[in-house]
Amino acid sequence: MAYKSLLGVVTAEQEAAQLTAQLAQVAAEQSAHAEAFCLGVDRTQNGYDYAGLGVLAVQDGLKEAQDHARVLLEQARAALNASSVEWAAEAGVALAPDLGRVVARRARFADLLVAARPYGDGTGPDHAAIVEAALFGARIPALVLPGGTVRTDPDVVVVAWNESAEAMAAIRAALPLLQQSSLARITVIDPPRHGPERSDPGGALGQWLSRHGVRCEIDVLAGSMPRVSDVLNRHVADTGANMVVMGAYGHSRFREAILGGATRNMLEQASVPVLMAH
Repeated sequence: MAYKSLLGVVTAEQEAAQLTAQLAQVAAEQSAHAEAFCLGVDRTQNGYDYAGLGVLAVQDGLKEAQDHARVLLEQARAALNASSVEWAAEAGVALAPDLGRVVARRARFADLLVAARPYGDGTGPDHAAIVEAALFGARIPALVLPGGTVRTDPDVVVVAWNESAEAMAAIRAALPLLQQSSLARITVIDPPRHGPERSDPGGALGQWLSRHGVRCEIDVLAGSMPRVSDVLNRHVADTGANMVVMGAYGHSRFREAILGGATRNMLEQASVPVLMAH
């Protein structure tokens, strides 16, 4: 299935123009419609209400969020107007604890979320909530972009394969991009000696992808570094890949938030776009 409806959710002024421009770039490459959802987040701390101060705080928080959303909308419209794609942009307001539900409700009618990096320097809680809302609430894939302007039409793609349902979901979701690429490198790290694919790691996946017109090579790598994400990132650099496809959150989100994991570490370190699905 081709991507026909792309969504970008913007909550911060410092990233509005760049993220929306990248959304338009991906939409142009996919001949898709781009939609920017500009959200002012009301961060009012409810729970106190004496002498009417609670009501005033709520009103002030709502007005501030609405004003912020209008500023974001202007920036998004300017970036989209400079593109050649079909687009729409809309402003909205969400309470901070309800951000995920609001995003998930909108994202269910999109094929792909184009999002900023949710972890690492310069990110806030909104970024992770937006990506997780798409993956878990709307059940759509997310194309997560590192900072700066990056190439999003893949040439060489590293496909992380560990036989999991999450990895297969990401690969199915990435088919339109994989079919556009010149090479998909199916990357298997330390395949289990007694697993179902022990005699031919990645072989069945490669056969399936080739039937969809994807040229594949299989790379079996040793886990020679402390973390899976370190091995993947080194392989990206060694092969000149410009995109990674991988399953998201094989462990619980809480565990990854506290202890780390392949998903979180990859999103913190990756220098190329990462397409994820759960």
